[in-house]
Amino acid sequence: MWHLIKYRFLQITRNRPMMFWALAFPMILGTLFYISFGNIGISATGDSDWDPVPVAVINKLETKSSGTFFADFLDAMNGSVLDIQDVKNEKDAKKKLENDEIFGIYYVKGIPSLTITKNGVSQSILTSLLNTYNQNAYLFKEIARTHPERLTDAVASLQTNGSFITEKSVSGKTLNPTVLYFFALIAYACMSGAYLSIEAVRDTQANLSPLGARRSITPYRKQFLIFIDMLVLIFIHFINVMILTFYVNYILDIDLGNNYLAILATNFMGSLIGICLGLMIGCIGKLTFSAKIGICTSTTLLTGFLSGLMFGNMKDVVEQNAPILNRINPAAVLSDAYYCISVYNDTLRYQRCMITLLIMSVLFLGIAFLGVRRERYDSI
Repeated sequence: MWHLIKYRFLQITRNRPMMFWALAFPMILGTLFYISFGNIGISATGDSDWDPVPVAVINKLETKSSGTFFADFLDAMNGSVLDIQDVKNEKDAKKKLENDEIFGIYYVKGIPSLTITKNGVSQSILTSLLNTYNQNAYLFKEIARTHPERLTDAVASLQTNGSFITEKSVSGKTLNPTVLYFFALIAYACMSGAYLSIEAVRDTQANLSPLGARRSITPYRKQFLIFIDMLVLIFIHFINVMILTFYVNYILDIDLGNNYLAILATNFMGSLIGICLGLMIGCIGKLTFSAKIGICTSTTLLTGFLSGLMFGNMKDVVEQNAPILNRINPAAVLSDAYYCISVYNDTLRYQRCMITLLIMSVLFLGIAFLGVRRERYDSI
């Protein structure tokens, strides 16, 4: 038994193409995620990391009017959200806008306006501020027209409501929305263990590889060989997933929570179901090795997509339209388990996820054993 474990371990770890898809590719994907949006808006500690957006303000008012309220609004934002630049005139402001020294020009007039030349995050912030002001101005006009006696209360409410509302997760930490992509990434990496187990199953089938032919004439039963392979594969892939988790948590500085025991358990269950999925696919009928790899790729990508790997809110969309898919999609269940650890701190929901993964793993493994039990060869 130890002889089989030793040489199976060496054989799997030396298979560079399969180890790439199981370990290197998820790490590369995580790095690309981090470069793209890993630090957008909120740092790992939950604090805002925006720099004030440089803008110019041009006063178009010939006399004092209600437009001065907009100037006061911009002055209140200066230093926190905006960085209002000193400009001599409108021509100087437009020159700075063309040279990307500022991101927009606000015009203080009867109907305030904004001039931008590009699309981006900073420009979106400027547009959002203008829209917010216009909405509040319209609201105050309606209150003044219909209930003038409540105008003072409305102004006081607007000045104080920002201090009462903060975005908090259930566990008391500010939620960075982009972390959902990294939950889905780790879940996808767990499912990618299927590549390793498909390769291992090929080495037990005489019609697919010379090694499979040699192993088929040994006195060991195929179920025993697959069981040994599964133990080695789970150990190797668990290490792969832990390396990815360490990389995401400590190198990319993405907060995955501090319940390390639960993270270990979830990574183990993720490794288990990924390996069992590959064993099931590998034992399907008499398909070629390429066909099985194609099925594996389609399955891992589809489950990853539905769990939010490509579109962060996809799991919510599925939950609203076809919630059963989130219950039978192992990647979605894994992502939900990581979410429970880091955000919800919901023990019952987390336990339900773990039980679901265990049931799926047993089901996949049972199908794999049934598949190899019926295999017979006329000659080897």
